[in-house]
Order: sequence, then C-alpha cells, then structure tokens
Amino acid sequence: MYLAHLHLLLNHWPIIGTVIGLGLFFVSLVVHSDDLKQASLALFSLIALLAIPTYLSGNAAEEEIKKIPGVSTALIQAHQGAALLAFVFMEITGAVALLGLWRFSRTVKDPWISRPAGWNLSAVLLSSIATVGLMAITGNTGGEIRHPEILSGQETTSAVGTVGSKIIPSIQYFVIDYSRWVWPILEDLHFLGLILLLGTIGALNLRILGFLKQLPLAPLHRFIPWGIAGFIINIITGLLFFIGMPGFYVVNVVFQIKMLTILVAGANLLLFYCTGAFLVWEQLGPGEDAPPFAKFIAATSILLWFAVIVLGRYIPFGEVQ
Repeated sequence: MYLAHLHLLLNHWPIIGTVIGLGLFFVSLVVHSDDLKQASLALFSLIALLAIPTYLSGNAAEEEIKKIPGVSTALIQAHQGAALLAFVFMEITGAVALLGLWRFSRTVKDPWISRPAGWNLSAVLLSSIATVGLMAITGNTGGEIRHPEILSGQETTSAVGTVGSKIIPSIQYFVIDYSRWVWPILEDLHFLGLILLLGTIGALNLRILGFLKQLPLAPLHRFIPWGIAGFIINIITGLLFFIGMPGFYVVNVVFQIKMLTILVAGANLLLFYCTGAFLVWEQLGPGEDAPPFAKFIAATSILLWFAVIVLGRYIPFGEVQ
C-alpha cells in the first residue's frame, strides 16, 4: 500500500516541475540569462530523476485502485498509457538538459564547449513543450479515474492515453515473448551502460580521492557525457525490464532500494559534476590534492554506484511472497 501512497505523494511534482522549468527556460532565452538557463536545466534534470519513482510506483497504485468498485478500467489504461509517454519525454528532456548543464560546467579554457550548442537548447525547448503537454494529459486522465464528476457526459478516454496503452502490451510481448534472446541482450546493454557510467564517473572519483594524481582533473571531466550516455542506456533497458514484468519488480524490496540508491547517485552526479560546483575542483592540476569535501562526494559516489551493482545482482531474491 505504501507504494500507492508514494505515487499519490509524488505524482503532482513532475507536472508542476516541468511547467515551472519550461517557464523559467523560456524567460532565460528571452532575457539571455545563462544563470536562468542553468537553473532551468538543473530543474529539468532533477524532475527527470523524480519522475522515475513516480512512474514506477504507478503500477502499485493501479493495483490498489482496481479493487475499488466502479472504477473504469478504460480510464486506468488511458492514464497508464499517457504516463508512459510523459515519462519517456520527461527522460529525454532530462537527458538533453543534463548535457547542456555539463557544457555550462566546462571552464573558459575550452570556450568551444563551455556553453550549450544551439541544437542542445532547441532540443530542450521542444522536448519540454511536448513533456508539459503529455504531463497535462496524464494528470487529467489520472483525475478522471477518481473524480468522475469532471467528465463531460459519456465517458471518453484520451487519444494520447489510448496510443500509450497500446504500446505497453507490445513492449511486454517484445521483452518476454518475442524471442528468448531479447532479455539477455537487454541485460548486456544494461551492463554496458553501467560500464560507461562507472568507467567515467569512477575514474573521475578516483582522481579526486588521490589516485592517479599525475593526471589533471579537467580532461577526465570531459568524459562525463559518456557516463550520461550509460545512465540513459540503463534507464531505457531498466524501463523495458519493468514494463515486461511489472508484477515482479513492483513488490521487490531489493529493486525498491536500488531505485532509491540510483536517485541519490543520480542527484550526486547532477549536482556535483554537471554544475558550477565542480569548477573549483576542475582546476586541479597534476599532483594537486582535492579538498576534503570533494573527496567526500567522490567516496559517496563510488559507494552508491557500487551499491547499485550489488543490489542489481540480488533483485532475483528480493520478491515479496
């Protein structure tokens, strides 16, 4: 039941956050403010992280609300479909926003890469507009489930939600039944994403902790996009796993702990390696030591991602009977 409550607690924040983020980003483009751009990009990235537990907990909420007499199954499916599309576009927005944020975090030593490219900002704008629209539809279909008084006349379902609801069984068929090789291939891609993520973030963290001190920090920071790419691969493959077997994952305690750990680790990546907070650390040259706070963040990052790996291996044993 607590996951259903968690969904109710979280489900408004991605909707409100994307609207605020889009408004802030639009203003930043009008007034040409880099500070506002960075703030809006950071907000989009954080909301993309928050959207993960919001979407995943929706399955538990669905199971609970189905037990209530008189609730429309068609509306539930439409809401689920709209939520999937909104989640996908939210993650796309978060990914391109994170890339832009990383480019802002570069020092003036690399002026060609110290600001987001035009295509990057355009991608953020277009994807965020689409996300706001899909979030609005998702929120509206969710409200219709428990508030039939807002329906006008005969019950109708959202066209967007209907499209999304048809995608879900197709994904389930592809992941589970299409071929016995699909799941292993997805697992290989999931591990590849972890390798990219941990290879880049791990090397950077080890340098901050004092290993490989002969290397300057700035060149290692330029590999962060590869870590972001690995994180995106993990989100995509992880989402496919979840859609393929939602009943297994939603009640899996180890999976829930892993998701919480990923959220904290992802926030760590965002706030300390893709913002201006990293600029001071990036100036470290060969042989120079990082400040204690930087070492604390680096050690925390390594421990969190190591925990993600270990928890992932124990997911098959975490199902609640």
